[in-house]
Amino acid sequence: MRVIAGKARRTNLVTPEGKNTRPTSDRIKETLFNMLQQELYDVRFLDIFSGSGGISIEALSRGAKEAVMIDNDAAAVRCIKENIKRTHFEDSARVLKMEAVSALKKLDVEGRTFDIIFMDPPYNHDTEAKILNILLDSGLVYENTLIIIETSLETDISYMYDMPCKVERVKEYKTNRHIFIRAK
Repeated sequence: MRVIAGKARRTNLVTPEGKNTRPTSDRIKETLFNMLQQELYDVRFLDIFSGSGGISIEALSRGAKEAVMIDNDAAAVRCIKENIKRTHFEDSARVLKMEAVSALKKLDVEGRTFDIIFMDPPYNHDTEAKILNILLDSGLVYENTLIIIETSLETDISYMYDMPCKVERVKEYKTNRHIFIRAK
């Protein structure tokens, strides 16, 4: 796994061993960031269930001004910190080793808002619905915040169309998909 474009282009990243994380493939990451390229400059980026931090680091490399990465797994957090060091983004990256709901509450109390929020929760546990509800009821999002959720293709997302947000796009790949949601 590597950084595809921007300041840290071609930097190899480390990933946690085992099956607790699913690093996004370079091909899917490139497709995602090609779709986001016009929205990345100078944004505040939040990455929930960050894994290796590869998505946030790609955002920073392509112009995001700040990234906050949340993961509760100790091995994942070690990889995130190593990857931040490898890419020299120590001044613009923050890592929270916390359970996602607790971290979101902490950031909300701090008065943080984000322009782009990415989440890649464990597949098929309905976690995305819980986190999406928390986000939409918090001060972490504003009217134009873009929320991107990665799910398996089997995950039912029909409920998202009835929430106080707009599903702008669904991009499907072989085994998963990205849902692009705009907060209202």
